Amino acid sequence: MNPIVRRHLAGPFPFRCRTADALPRRALAFASALFLAGCASLSPDGGTADVQALLAGNPLMAGQPAQRMPDEASRKSVDALLARPLDAEAAVRIALVNGPRVQDAFATLQLSDADRVQAASLPNPVLSFSRLAQGREREFERMLSFNVIGLVTLPWQARWAGQRHEAAKLQAAQSVLLLAADTRRAWVRAVAAQQSVAYLRDAREAAEAGAELAHRMAQVGNWSALQRTREQLLLADAAAQLARAEQAAVASREQLTRLLGLAGERTAYTLPDRLPPLPQAAPELGDVQARALRDRLDVRSAQAQNTAVAGSLGLTHATSVINAMELGVVRNTTFDNDADRTQKTKRGFEIDLPIPIFDWGQSRNGRAEAQYLQSAARVRDVGVLAASEAREAWQGWNTAYGIARRYRDEVLPLRKKVNEEMVLRYNGMLASVWELLGETRASMLAVNAGIEAQRDFWLADTDLQLVLTGSSPGGMTALQTAAATDAPAAGGH
Repeated sequence: MNPIVRRHLAGPFPFRCRTADALPRRALAFASALFLAGCASLSPDGGTADVQALLAGNPLMAGQPAQRMPDEASRKSVDALLARPLDAEAAVRIALVNGPRVQDAFATLQLSDADRVQAASLPNPVLSFSRLAQGREREFERMLSFNVIGLVTLPWQARWAGQRHEAAKLQAAQSVLLLAADTRRAWVRAVAAQQSVAYLRDAREAAEAGAELAHRMAQVGNWSALQRTREQLLLADAAAQLARAEQAAVASREQLTRLLGLAGERTAYTLPDRLPPLPQAAPELGDVQARALRDRLDVRSAQAQNTAVAGSLGLTHATSVINAMELGVVRNTTFDNDADRTQKTKRGFEIDLPIPIFDWGQSRNGRAEAQYLQSAARVRDVGVLAASEAREAWQGWNTAYGIARRYRDEVLPLRKKVNEEMVLRYNGMLASVWELLGETRASMLAVNAGIEAQRDFWLADTDLQLVLTGSSPGGMTALQTAAATDAPAAGGH
């Protein structure tokens, strides 16, 4: 026998001989499990509190618990946050109480909770009634039947559904955390794009001044057509860069608006003028690989999913041949329409049991084993992915931090000093107006490059936090999505 089959058949369905003293205890334990399984009910909050507990203390959450549905208090808090310039923390808080993706995540969790209760509910008895007539004789047949296999397997079905629901909680928490990370990234891009537009407008104005001056000097014969054309080319290029930056600012702001779930007058919120400053020193994060494998929600979700599939494997093998059996109580009454009104009643029971002639459950067994092996492979894949992404994100964070610090500490101060020296030379009539305008344009472009470096750092910082505690920076992988939707084969209910 396959070792996987042997191990799981020995779990939920132990086919070993029991002593006489053990049988009552086993029967009592089974009855208790059956009673508890049949009393399952929907969670009052749909699992919201469990998801909030999983996300408590996560640095991406800005101290805001995710909310299943916005209420009046949350609407007022959103309006208060929108009344002032929206920083990254405020944007995350709004998304977590007002974003449609949060509501979708909790609705999906509520569906899982409903499936859990359905799997743990006692199967309904079936009442059948028939009336037969032959000549003057009438026969009434009543039967009350129960799905015996459904009753026997109910505790294991309930346990399997509970494991699936635990995996669904982790997946919901992961979806909420992805929304928080996406909101932070969208906020960083929107503020950086807005900041770039302001500097590129200054660069265009400098190019306009140079082009106008070149036009006048060419008119009086002090400049050639080539020199004037060069200034016009600089103006056209500055205008094109500004147009692209303005479109990027609109697109990034609208992406942020969608994540926040805002519409109407609420979309007229104000963003800060600039990104937050860089941290003074890189924090010590310890072993990022170990943190990722320990704390990442997608790793824990894959492990929970694998546990649920393994738990259903033994049940599938145990019910592969006989997956249905019904036991019914029968009462037949016959009436004779003669002078004595004779009445005869028959009582008994009826068992419906499929005969395994054509289907011995090979396909169901094979499917169950394949799903278990597939789930185990997904756990390993997610583990390898988590460790690799942690190393990559840590290296990306250090690189982005180093580049942004170089702009902050070296490039921009040196550029500022050069610009000041050029102004002094111009005031002393040692430099021309063209050199001054050229230096002004170069300084503005350097500042814009510094903004982009600062933006890239904060994006890398968000990606690193997500990689260490949530999932891949781009969201759930295809394997995780498949793991969330695959339902392991189980016995009939």
